[in-house]
Amino acid sequence: MEYESVLLIKPEVFIYKIPPRASNRGYRAADWNLGEPTWTGRMRLVAKGIVCHLKLEDKTSGALFANCPIDTYPGVAIEAVSDSSRYFVIRVQDDNGRSAFLGLGFGDRSDSFDLNVALQDHFKWVKNQEQIEKEKTQPKQELDLGFKEGETIKINMRITKKDGSEGVSRTAKAKTSGGILPPPPGNLGKIAPPPANAASSTRQSPGTSPAHKPTGNSTGTEWTDYASAGNNSGQNPTPPQQNTNATANANWVQF
Repeated sequence: MEYESVLLIKPEVFIYKIPPRASNRGYRAADWNLGEPTWTGRMRLVAKGIVCHLKLEDKTSGALFANCPIDTYPGVAIEAVSDSSRYFVIRVQDDNGRSAFLGLGFGDRSDSFDLNVALQDHFKWVKNQEQIEKEKTQPKQELDLGFKEGETIKINMRITKKDGSEGVSRTAKAKTSGGILPPPPGNLGKIAPPPANAASSTRQSPGTSPAHKPTGNSTGTEWTDYASAGNNSGQNPTPPQQNTNATANANWVQF
């Protein structure tokens, strides 16, 4: 047994007699006599299963004035007009199957908006129910999650120590320490001190060798040039030959 659920109630709506549609451009509320509605009463939008009905009832007694079965929205059963958002054209039917088109109007735009939302939600629910019933009759396609021939899987595992810190693999340690050379062992990095004999050795004059080191009483040939130079210090040296270019440049000083 299916129960009837109420989707929307509006305490006051207006019903108008409308002229036949002149063309396929749609209905216009401006063509109606909006100041003098044919009937005023209450509207109830109810659903019984997947079937939806818009019922026009008396405000006081609740007597049914007209019934509009709606099988889809938007559709022929209820259609919005082209010049206003507050008016619709509904198709009402009696028990004998006879139908007529009437104009439906609301005093506020929020009421017409509520009717739109209620109809859209209902038929969205109907579509979901049909999809569920379709899935029950059709077998579901099972997913094959097994490995194909030649396929492999790679897992990166992060190992955590007992104290909560993350461990480092041996490969990572080898990569980290591979480019750094270890420090030299022992005293390989220290500079050896100079030998003790080098500090006590005497400096030699240029041009002499340890084999010909002069002594205090020596009269060797190494000092003959210095002696002859000393003996000739009192004599007048032979004047050097004058340069022929000296007369051309007076700034040169002759030695």
